[in-house]
Amino acid sequence: MSNRLFQSVVHQMKDAIDRTIGVVDETSVTIACSELGKIGEVNEDITADQMSNPEPFVIGNYTYQTFGSKPRAEYVVFVEGNDDLAQKYVSLLSISMSSIKQYYDEKYDRGNFIKNVILDNILPGDIYLKARELHFNSDVTRVCMLVRVVSKTDISVYDIVQNLFPDKNKDFIININENDIAIVKEIRAGISAKDLEKLAGSIVDTLSSEFYTHVVVGIGTTTSGIKDLARSFKEAQIALEVGKVFDTEKAIVSYDNLGIARLIYQLPTTLCEMFLREVFSKGSIESLDQETLFTIQRFFENNLNVSETSRKLFVHRNTLVYRLEKIKKLTGLDLREFEDAIVFKVALMVKKYLTANPVKY
Repeated sequence: MSNRLFQSVVHQMKDAIDRTIGVVDETSVTIACSELGKIGEVNEDITADQMSNPEPFVIGNYTYQTFGSKPRAEYVVFVEGNDDLAQKYVSLLSISMSSIKQYYDEKYDRGNFIKNVILDNILPGDIYLKARELHFNSDVTRVCMLVRVVSKTDISVYDIVQNLFPDKNKDFIININENDIAIVKEIRAGISAKDLEKLAGSIVDTLSSEFYTHVVVGIGTTTSGIKDLARSFKEAQIALEVGKVFDTEKAIVSYDNLGIARLIYQLPTTLCEMFLREVFSKGSIESLDQETLFTIQRFFENNLNVSETSRKLFVHRNTLVYRLEKIKKLTGLDLREFEDAIVFKVALMVKKYLTANPVKY
């Protein structure tokens, strides 16, 4: 917020209010005043409790009132005197300064600008004009992450995430809705996907271990231009939705690592249903019980290796072969054959996708 803007308002009001008036910031420093000599003075008598109190309060011969949008006010306006008129003046000044601050933030605040960019609420042609107006570096490498709160909590996850990224000139924390918090982070060029996953992991671990809050994090692809941030944000959203369907146990899902799941997510449901009908005879996939499906999953995890899978499942090799033959009889697909195994793997994922019916962005 520009101190000069506050000073301009104070200067215009000083004749209408025939008293000393001014504004104090959250560090208790006078940043605007009708008596210019007071600018820069520290008001040590203002306490933290008073900064959190929205009601007017009196210190010495001055009446004060806070304003600002944070839980602990960002600014305090003051008027000389402790009478009823001083209270009226300070209330009017508080309302005026708060409205001016809100207008200024909406017009010039970088966080609001980034929020409009990632949500596609700004025309592409206006992005670079606005960036220049805000002296915003458009060409550095950035990435969008989306933190989604899974378990209900009384703590403010937004405030915690903000504290994890204190550099407000490079990193932007944006409240999307009740459960989603976007992180737009500036990173060095060429950073690896593993480094981004480690960063996301530190967020998950901090919220889980220190605040007992379960979250999942979606990671979009890195961008070198500001106009691509909306794409990275949508990718982070897709990563969470696809991860919810196919990787339900993962707390961190990267768009780059979605693989074939990303392709399935983009297919129309009618095409998916047609694929299942073509691959399986009617009802055959539903006839597989949970034990058989678990066996298939372990078989895929062990690269179609019968001996290794039987060892991991603690069953005889012949027992596993019998189960695979049973699957072949029911579905017509021999999972020991690579091409049949691919078809079956995709079909299971398609079935999972149709059952989940995820939200598409």
